[in-house]
Amino acid sequence: MRTLTTIFWLSTKELRSFFRDWVLFGLVIYSFSLAIIAQAQGNMQELRNASIGIVDEDRSELSRRITRAFLPPYFKPPQPVEQRDVDHLMNTGRFTFIVDIPPHFERDVLAGREPALQVAVDATAMMQAGIGAGYAEQIIRTEIAGFVARQSGAQKLPVNLAIRIAFNPNVTTAWFTSIMGIIGNVTMLAIILAGAAVVREREHGTMDHLLAMPVTPFEIAMSKVLANGLVITVAVGLSLELVVRQLLGVPVTGSVPLFMAGVVLYLFFAASVGVFLATIARTMPQLGLLFILVAVPLNLLSGSNTPLESMPPLLRTLMLASPTTHFVSFAQAILYRGAGFDVVWPQYLAVAAMGVLFLGLGLLRFRSVSVMRG
Repeated sequence: MRTLTTIFWLSTKELRSFFRDWVLFGLVIYSFSLAIIAQAQGNMQELRNASIGIVDEDRSELSRRITRAFLPPYFKPPQPVEQRDVDHLMNTGRFTFIVDIPPHFERDVLAGREPALQVAVDATAMMQAGIGAGYAEQIIRTEIAGFVARQSGAQKLPVNLAIRIAFNPNVTTAWFTSIMGIIGNVTMLAIILAGAAVVREREHGTMDHLLAMPVTPFEIAMSKVLANGLVITVAVGLSLELVVRQLLGVPVTGSVPLFMAGVVLYLFFAASVGVFLATIARTMPQLGLLFILVAVPLNLLSGSNTPLESMPPLLRTLMLASPTTHFVSFAQAILYRGAGFDVVWPQYLAVAAMGVLFLGLGLLRFRSVSVMRG
């Protein structure tokens, strides 16, 4: 009981120190609000509201059908364009795409002459140009095939291929990047806050005062892990509800309490890594350099950016020993696919086991360094 009481009061001291440090406090607010919004909306990988013009020199049923096929949210409503204005409109950036349907297009298609149809693309809008050109080609081919089949009375194919995209029907990037942003920031801030708490004590000279008191290195380290873990847990919960659900409108399918329980479990690992790095670094700049060497590979190779299946076999096997990989796995399973505890318990067990291991290593290192300095 004395140990628990000591950890509690040291944790409250740590929380007061955190809220007085406006830089770290602001970093937490930014990381779970504006950074999530910027990552979700500023790095969209799909086509959205692309401007398109139509040069309809045929004015036939087929040309009108092609024009009507370009629909929101992928394209803005098509605007009629004169052929003589195409170069000027493309040079001024008015349209990203201009479809030029030549005269007698419908007649030539029905006659089997394979007429040319031109799609002009402004490739300075690189992301929309690359994806949108493929969309435009698919739309035009589909409309022409449907029109020809109806006019010629051709029989339908014996197989009707139906593609259904599960969990993210419109393949909206924000649904993925917003939640992955939260997961990445959990690792980043847990290491930074726990490590900075130890380094700050050392730089301010209060670590020696703590060691002179009737408290153990274990109690000091655990207070920093618990206090900073509490801050991040609250920040994750608020960000998931206010930013992801309310502001960005991203649906969360699974159990939020089950996900938050996994966050708490993972924070023991990440905060312990921060404490461990702080026993090696002597100053905040050194801690920052060590953070880059540890946290960046953990996030990049965890499966949050690219699937583990796309990695080399040796690297994929090595990353199975990382709690970050299992954290990303069960977070995606819960929040995207609505998985229950019966599905994710192996990942929980792996995170717990490796978290306890790294917590023990971090505390052992903290104890030995504290004893030498004491």
